[in-house]
Amino acid sequence: MLFDDPDFQETIASVLVPVAVPRAYTYKVPPGKSVVPGTIVKVPLGPREVIGAVWDIEPDAAINPKKLKTISRVYDATPPLDADLRRFVDWVASWTLGAPGMVLRMVLRSEEALEPEAPVPGVRRIEGAEPDRLTPARGRVLATMEDGFAWTKSGLAHAAGVSASVIDGLLKQEVLETVMLPASPPPPKPQLDHAQKQLTPAQQAAAEGLVSCFDKGGSVALIDGVTGSGKTEVYFEAIAEALRRGRQALVLLPEIALTEQFLRRFEQRFGVYPAEWHSQITVKNRARVWRGVASGDVRVVIGARSSLFLPFKELGLIIVDEEHDAAFKQDDRVPYSARDMAVVRGHLSGFPVVLASATPSVESMVNAETGRYRLFELPERASGAALPDLSAVDMRQDGPERGRWLAPELVHAIKDTFEDGGQSLLFLNRRGYAPLTLCRTCGHRFQCAHCSAWLVEHRFQKKLVCHHCGHVEPVPQACPSCQSTDSLVACGPGVERIAEEVSDLFPQARVLVLSSDMAGGPERLKREMKIVEEGGADIVIGTQLVAKGHNFPKMKLVGVVDADLGLAHGDPRAAEKTFQLLAQVTGRAGRVTGGGRGILQSYNPDHPVIRALLASDKTAFYQAEIDARRAAGLPPFGRLAAVIVSGPDRAFAEGYARALARAAPEDTAVTLLGPAEAALAMVRGRYRFRLLAMAPRQYDLQTYLRNWLNAGPKPTKGLRLQVDIDPQHFL
Repeated sequence: MLFDDPDFQETIASVLVPVAVPRAYTYKVPPGKSVVPGTIVKVPLGPREVIGAVWDIEPDAAINPKKLKTISRVYDATPPLDADLRRFVDWVASWTLGAPGMVLRMVLRSEEALEPEAPVPGVRRIEGAEPDRLTPARGRVLATMEDGFAWTKSGLAHAAGVSASVIDGLLKQEVLETVMLPASPPPPKPQLDHAQKQLTPAQQAAAEGLVSCFDKGGSVALIDGVTGSGKTEVYFEAIAEALRRGRQALVLLPEIALTEQFLRRFEQRFGVYPAEWHSQITVKNRARVWRGVASGDVRVVIGARSSLFLPFKELGLIIVDEEHDAAFKQDDRVPYSARDMAVVRGHLSGFPVVLASATPSVESMVNAETGRYRLFELPERASGAALPDLSAVDMRQDGPERGRWLAPELVHAIKDTFEDGGQSLLFLNRRGYAPLTLCRTCGHRFQCAHCSAWLVEHRFQKKLVCHHCGHVEPVPQACPSCQSTDSLVACGPGVERIAEEVSDLFPQARVLVLSSDMAGGPERLKREMKIVEEGGADIVIGTQLVAKGHNFPKMKLVGVVDADLGLAHGDPRAAEKTFQLLAQVTGRAGRVTGGGRGILQSYNPDHPVIRALLASDKTAFYQAEIDARRAAGLPPFGRLAAVIVSGPDRAFAEGYARALARAAPEDTAVTLLGPAEAALAMVRGRYRFRLLAMAPRQYDLQTYLRNWLNAGPKPTKGLRLQVDIDPQHFL
């Protein structure tokens, strides 16, 4: 907000800055400049200057303007952040108990995005000018320029098949002239009718239902479709409708590894690629997408959770694909769920939000059952292929021989699939070679020096790695405790160890390991995903990233090496997460031609999750899980908030956590658990204690937490306190 002081002839404004403070600061507006709420500015803050935005808060007129600092710069070329986005920033901050400035920080990604991209030099033919001598190379250049368009020097040289010196010669003879070109032309617009795919009757009904959502304000739709049912093709029609209405669209995906296949499918449908937004794109491209979104030139963005905070000019649709995925929850700085905040952004701006999954979250299923969300079901695969046949191996009776990890039944199934020319996928949600390394002489276990976690052996890289803080050390030649040599033994399997066993059993097969920590990063993953898609691998061993949304046409068999792995944690969502993960990964089998098979290796095949999967009874599983949540008062029937205390000194951190618990206001509606040592008691050298507040669904838990934290002791001596509303992880 702005305020004109008649006594001092000064205009002052409230500016929200991207730091962890609870309020906006007041600044003077430079003479001759005008600002409005949402204007992006640079302001002095202590010894530095930061980017901020004029905010909808009445400035403190009681401050003497002579004592106020002046806004350093007004970014006139950048559109102001619109009112809907500013309301969204405030809403997220209020919900998460975060500082509004820290939420704004996710909007204002970099100063480079606020500057117009500098033009680049190019060349253009001077009409009527001819060279003194027409060589073949010069002839090719002039022929290339017959259309009259300007070119960059490098682009023209490449197109004409000449060296840059030929271009320089024509410039010297004034046959060509130098002109300035836009650094990047506006991206081409999606073509709505480029290649509309023939939909099945069920897909068509769902697509028409999504289109009708545009006339119902900020409605939310849930597409519950089995793996391979064509959910993407259905919500493509919602994207087309948004574009038809002159609106922009955002598609949120949980993993960068999913983008390559999605980009190709989008291009097949709309004739162009959408813009990408995630941590792996270059700084320059991020700035281009940010500017294009703000100007409206970019019409569709596919991105990770942070793309939810882009300053869209005309946002009219958000798709959250794989909406159940835990990767949509950010745990650091401002902990938020991108899925839930997408629903909020749609509600605030009055546009539809579409959630899609083969295994929706319990929260979304309850919202659909109670009518808060519109439900569209796709119970069959679009190809007509049958869902895979699932069976379990009881590892207590039919497990492998000592030193092996694949049961004979699974090995025989891999052999049959390989001989028939099909692909097999072995799934184990454990990176590296082995989760634990110990000395068989003295029992020494290799633990991270900074975390309460075992070091994971990565044999391909000859390293021991902590998957929580990133600590790395070489595999030693001798035990550091007793100095024994040849005494170190790997305990348990990771994907690398399974790959070693598979290579021993099937030396003639093409074996590929897919894991997020393999050398080469996302680009290597993209290439290898395409190899699998095109049939270039016979047996694939992968972690959870292979379970999400991929279409591998030749995949016939999926073997789950340890189906019980996710059930061992003290997580109230453990059953749900395990069911979702195993249903997703087994759904990779037989997506196109049918005849798929899934084999689950389990030490507890009678567990309700395993039984529900084998019976393909998703409805019964969800109903049992919903009933259990309702009885326990857990989300979505109750509310949870975690308060995490961390510090470099264990005793001091625990003492503070106990003092904080004693300061909690008395309220019979709130149950407070803890403090207790976190499951991961130390991360990055900081000791961690958790408190958990439980309350009824309609209870104002945020107000309770604010009152509690205001009344409690203030953290000192390096202590940190973080609040996590609706926690998804309990480590």
